[in-house]
Amino acid sequence: MGNISAVTDAQFDEQVLKSDKPVLVDFWAEWCGPCRQVAPILDEINAEHGEKITFLKMNVDENPVTPSSYRVTGIPTINVYQGGEVVKSIVGAKPKAALLKELADFI
Repeated sequence: MGNISAVTDAQFDEQVLKSDKPVLVDFWAEWCGPCRQVAPILDEINAEHGEKITFLKMNVDENPVTPSSYRVTGIPTINVYQGGEVVKSIVGAKPKAALLKELADFI
């Protein structure tokens, strides 16, 4: 799906929590229709703003530990991590303009 790299439970600490710049993690699953709707939008935002914020995606079916520890109960959930903490959480599929507005502090 798109050009955003996947992150696993095992890599999460290193790639997300210890990152020098903000990291957006898209929690998704193959069977999730709204996840498929938001994926191309995130690809576009990544192409436009990827130098300011790192984009990653995590399949919740293959990696149950991290979503559980961050209380991700509905997908798509998009969390932005900065300094090892969740600084923004966006739940549900949203149009590009709404996502850009939500992410304005980071891009």
